[in-house]
Amino acid sequence: MIPFLDLKKINEPYETAFQEKLKLVLNNGWYILGKELETFEKAFAEYNQTKYCIGVGNGFDALVLIFKGYIQLGKLQKGDEVIVPANTYIASILAILQAELIPVLVEPRLETYNINPDLIREKITTKTKAILAVHLYGQLAEMEKINEIAIQNNFIVVEDAAQSHGAVSNSKDQIPNSKLDGNIKSAKAHSFYPGKNLGCLGDGGAITTNDSELAKALFSLRNYGSEQKYHNEYIGINSRLDELQAAFLNLKLPNLDTDNDNRRAIAKRYLSEIKNDKIILPFWDFSSNHVFHLFVIRTENREALKEYLRQNNIQTVIHYPVPPHKQKAFQEWNNLSFPITEKIHNEVLSLPMSPILTDTEVDFIIEILNQY
Repeated sequence: MIPFLDLKKINEPYETAFQEKLKLVLNNGWYILGKELETFEKAFAEYNQTKYCIGVGNGFDALVLIFKGYIQLGKLQKGDEVIVPANTYIASILAILQAELIPVLVEPRLETYNINPDLIREKITTKTKAILAVHLYGQLAEMEKINEIAIQNNFIVVEDAAQSHGAVSNSKDQIPNSKLDGNIKSAKAHSFYPGKNLGCLGDGGAITTNDSELAKALFSLRNYGSEQKYHNEYIGINSRLDELQAAFLNLKLPNLDTDNDNRRAIAKRYLSEIKNDKIILPFWDFSSNHVFHLFVIRTENREALKEYLRQNNIQTVIHYPVPPHKQKAFQEWNNLSFPITEKIHNEVLSLPMSPILTDTEVDFIIEILNQY
């Protein structure tokens, strides 16, 4: 069986180094908010070309803390509306609700699966104060258009970058960071869940931003709202990227770009060599704006294709079978209609994609798909 994702094989090259880091952290006797985290925060900020990185417990907390940080600073208020793609993973929407804000769903583009900026303006009301852009499956959303809307309306922009570590916009029209700093409040939430392009060996997350006021609040909010021990400026939470996970990430970060290049190479083969009218391949302009956290195809009879691949020893996963507005948790939304979102959730199927897939495995997957 070709597994959808072989985490053991991905982490095998680091095994000796992991053990050495474990021993180092144990011997240091400092397990929370220590040197490994400080080193990672500095390195990850530099990697993302931002001024600040705040390590937190997981990607969900990263989103929640960004929203709570802006509420604490008076930039958002509880009850404000946040534009969010209708087809995102439910965590994006839960984070908005956790911060006592109101999610407003907007359809994606069918080609890219990312939020359609042309539809955002239709959903803006007097209560809209922020846009949550999700870089789904590893491909950047259309941030130039989203940032333009945000600047025109004085919105905060939050990016869910849980699946897009290392993706870079190549657009000549991109608004430079220097301009964004002066006109827009923004931050990115990252997840280091083990299956991500940069994954640790447990839960982990981070926030990157150039907003110094927000960063100061977040360093406190993640640690019970405290800058000085036993003195609490804010009503915070306990969400800190621990030393051991930070140590593991410090080992893996230098290889992230190489891993992403390997993913892109596999994606290029899938895109050029899979030739089957029953299968719709994902859109990619072959730039660095996609890191292929997932390679997602579409087909009308998904269960038949999934079973066919299983019988041929190819494991696949559905990301995601049920759209947020059809979840039992959101019964008040169940009667809403988002036809593009529903079509995507009914048809998508994720093929094996990881930096350690062999040429032989990719050959076999392509051959089997072409025979379907």
